[in-house]
Order: sequence, then C-alpha cells, then structure tokens
Amino acid sequence: MAVNSATNPKLDEILIKATKEIPLNQDELLSLLRVSDEKELTQVFEAARLLRTRYFLNKVFSYGFVYFSTYCRNECAFCFYRKSNKSLQRYRKTDLEIMKTAFSLIDSGVHLIDLTMGEDSYFFQNQGSGFAHMIRTVEMIKKSTSIPIMLSAGVLPEDVLSEFKEAGVDWYATYQETHNPKLYSRLRLGQSYDERMNRKTDAQKMGFLLEEGLLTGVGDTDEDLVNSFEEMKKLGADQLRVMSFIPQKDTPMQHFSAVPRARELLVIAIMRLVFPDRLIPASLDVDGLNGLAERLNAGANVVTSIIPPESGLAGVSNHSLDIEDGNRTISKITPILEKCGLVMASRQDYKDWILMRQNKFSVSRKEACACE
Repeated sequence: MAVNSATNPKLDEILIKATKEIPLNQDELLSLLRVSDEKELTQVFEAARLLRTRYFLNKVFSYGFVYFSTYCRNECAFCFYRKSNKSLQRYRKTDLEIMKTAFSLIDSGVHLIDLTMGEDSYFFQNQGSGFAHMIRTVEMIKKSTSIPIMLSAGVLPEDVLSEFKEAGVDWYATYQETHNPKLYSRLRLGQSYDERMNRKTDAQKMGFLLEEGLLTGVGDTDEDLVNSFEEMKKLGADQLRVMSFIPQKDTPMQHFSAVPRARELLVIAIMRLVFPDRLIPASLDVDGLNGLAERLNAGANVVTSIIPPESGLAGVSNHSLDIEDGNRTISKITPILEKCGLVMASRQDYKDWILMRQNKFSVSRKEACACE
C-alpha cells in the first residue's frame, strides 16, 4: 500500500498494520475515528478498498427490501414507526402482496430478499402464532426460487425463529444500534439489551448468518464505537452495518442534530479494516442514490434497501426517498457501480459466500465443542 509518511506517520503505521490484517488495538481504532483531514480520510478509504478487493475483487452484492408491516409495539426514541407516533399511515401487507413484491425483486436481479417489519403485535400474539402465515410465505418463496432470505422482524420467540430456519431463512438481523447498555436503554425504551443480544446467539446456534447494526449520531462516543467493534467480533457477525441517525418527526429525538455523513463513511471504512472479509452495506435508506458512490468508495460491498416503485412499501430512515421515482432499483445502481470500478456479482457468487460462511462457523463450533 502506498502511503505518504510526510503527512501523518502514525496514521501510515496504523493503515499498514491494518492492510497486513494485524488486529488494531483500542488506541489505534480511536485514532482512526478521530481522522478528519481530507487527505488522511482518503488514505483510510484507500486502505479499506484495498482490503475489500482482496476478499471480494470488484464484486458487489444487492438486497431487495420488503418492509411488510409498519406497525410496532415498541417505543424506540429514534424511530418514525414507534407505537405512539400518530402522524403516519401504517400498513400490513398481505401474503400475496409480500410474494408479489419479492418475486418482482428477484426478477430484477437482487441477491437476497430482506423481509422486514416493526415488532407488529399482530404477529407476536399467542406466543408468536401470528407468524404462521409468514412462515408459509417464506416456504412458498423458497419453493419457487432458491433466493437467500433475511428476516428482520425483531426479537422473535425461539421456537418461531426455529420454524423460520426450517422454512428456509438464511439470515437473522436484529440491530443493537449500540453496545453501550445505558445508551441502548435511552434508544430502545423498555427493551432488554441482554435479550436482544442473546437472541442473536440463539439464532447463530440454529445455523442463521447474522447481521449486526449500529446507529451513529445518537449520543455514541468514539469509545462506544470501539466497544461495538469488539462486541461484533465476539458475536461473529457475518454482516456489519452502520447508518447515520436522521431526526424523525414526532419522536423524542426529532430535535437532535443529524450527524455529518463523513462520520458514517469513516465508520464504514474502519469496519472494513477490522472485518476485511465480511459484508458491509451501503444503504440507500439514508441518502438514496446520491449517497451510494461515497459509501462504496469507503469500503462497502453490499447495496441495501432496493425497493421497487409502485409496491406501496416504505423505507426506514427516509421512508419515501427515491422509491416512487424508481431510483432504488438495480438499473439505477449499475451505472454508479461502473463509475466506482465495481460490478454486480452473480447470484452464484453470493450463494458461494453464504456457504463459505456457514461452513466456517460450523467448523469453529466443532472445534469449540472439542475443547470443552
């Protein structure tokens, strides 16, 4: 890696260490999080892209996003869809609507379908019996296609999670947002930090791949982020996400200042330095198509929140951004990839990556059991 030692020798040393895949210590990670000079940021992003190329060449994956219910029983301080927010029209999609959207996304060329909802009480009633229809919907999608599926439906009962695994779900996503329990309690009001973390490890034991996510700009410190990197490493998360907080109307945090995008880009790059072989998303849900190139140039290798127009679906951070004008589609993403020197991977590339991660975790579990 080419470095400019006349600029910041300490930064050069950290980046050389990172590109050799020598684990960075806490002080080194804190130093990276405090980089603000434009030339130095460019160096960090170059190192991140170098590691991405080492493991993924110039290939990028894509996710179709199906937010099938915007009802929620929770009161997350940051979320537009919190239970008490009366300023929106909510929806709950039928099984047929979910399948229609999923097949539309599959036809467009996405690598994975991400089935997402708020913690809708309708599904959680009677020990989770309300999920029966959704489980059958997953089975039908899997029966018709071999598309990988991610489930982002909150902290599910263990038996329901197991049924989804049997139905063919490959990924389980429950973002912690922060690994500082005190900050978590101010963000996810009335929700158990430990239960949310434990359900991820339960899912992992069932054979799910895991996505973990952070929300930055919500009172998190540099030390909090370094702690999160360590917790993600302990968890063995297969995909790691960071998103910038966007203040939402009629929520307790509506008057918070939005975090500068440079912060999210830097965290993406540092995630790549710490986790060179993992999937790191560039979400369309924060800045839409306009923010894609800079996230890819920071080291991301997955384009998420692809939503077909005229589907009646919402996003999360920016619930309507770039959807109805068709900018969250594969056809609009492809030219941006080309400008970044990247290409859309094949479906087989993605399936091979999943199989590799599943096999790797299976081997590590066997080794752990042998040592007990």
